[in-house]
Amino acid sequence: MFDLLGLRQFVLAAAAVLAMLAPSFGQDFDTKAKFAVLMDYDSGMLLFHKDADERLEPASMAKLMTVAVVFNELRNGRVKMTDAFFISEHAWRDGGAKSGGSTMFAELNSKVPVEDLLTSVIVQSGNDAAIALAEGIAGSESTFANMMNRLGEEIGLTGSHFTNATGLPDPDQYSTARDLANIARYIIGNFPEYYHIFSIPEFTWNKIRQSNRNSLVEMGIGVDGLKTGHTEAAGYGSVVSTPEGGRRLIAVVHGLKSMNERAEEARKLLLWGTRSFDRIPVYPKGKTVGFANVYGGEEPQVPLIGQGDIDLFIPKGARDCPQATITYKGPLRPPVEEGSQVAQLNIICGGVVVQTAPLYAGATVNEGGIVRKATDALKQLALGWL
Repeated sequence: MFDLLGLRQFVLAAAAVLAMLAPSFGQDFDTKAKFAVLMDYDSGMLLFHKDADERLEPASMAKLMTVAVVFNELRNGRVKMTDAFFISEHAWRDGGAKSGGSTMFAELNSKVPVEDLLTSVIVQSGNDAAIALAEGIAGSESTFANMMNRLGEEIGLTGSHFTNATGLPDPDQYSTARDLANIARYIIGNFPEYYHIFSIPEFTWNKIRQSNRNSLVEMGIGVDGLKTGHTEAAGYGSVVSTPEGGRRLIAVVHGLKSMNERAEEARKLLLWGTRSFDRIPVYPKGKTVGFANVYGGEEPQVPLIGQGDIDLFIPKGARDCPQATITYKGPLRPPVEEGSQVAQLNIICGGVVVQTAPLYAGATVNEGGIVRKATDALKQLALGWL
């Protein structure tokens, strides 16, 4: 078993170090996309990132969060696939044919089963269907947006805010490439019983047949989801996933000039991800990767673990590789809850961070007693913290 703790230059560092090492262009790959992420599904490790944490207009890719909320409601029994939701004036006028955007062509004042609304949102990107789901579940689209944001917090999104169920432009609605990948990862991991909907090739409603807007699904390259998006201001983007190459990858590209460019850049990123790395198993699920200091806790440190297996994906032919650092905003303050994301593993090749993986607290560390707090205060005063 490859021991990452034995790698040279494995250090605990402040979050500022990550900012200095953030670009990932030491890899022999680039994309026309303004924003891009390639994520290993199992570990959440980023194999490629380009402005991954910069705000972007998500367009219809915001519907992934809409779908995630609906899946949660179905899982918890608060909604059934056979329930029928009303097509309101708002859904029909602002999301239907009159709006000029992607639509299901649902008729005003009709009632449509949740299963069909959900399929339309995923396959056709129906704005009317998304609004009908939001109103049927929460009473209003704005209340549903609150549910989207609450779920986003639970997932661990750090750069997103949602104001509607459709992804239609709103200056207060934004996300990041990393967050969009994490929403996809959440859907794939938590709702396997519904994930097949993303690969349905076409859907017909009101005698109007529409193909899946994710053209890569029908390209025969193993893509089985997830969602595309486009507005004039934001350009063309997509969140796609494939299990090809022996592991599942999630790719996000955004800010492109056409549908063809969107499909090609996503395809190239996935192809590069499946063929350009040597995979080295390092840490099985639950194995301690390192430790983070906890100021004033009942324990001075908390173990750090991955969410699943952590494998290294080393670029083929890379030199001076790998080296690694763990970064976190520290010292951590108690209570530190087991399972909370508190740090990041950074894999370095040739002096450049080429991959990152989230690390989670492997145990709960509660607030310590007065002696521990006094000891840590003296340590900070005398030595500072790494």
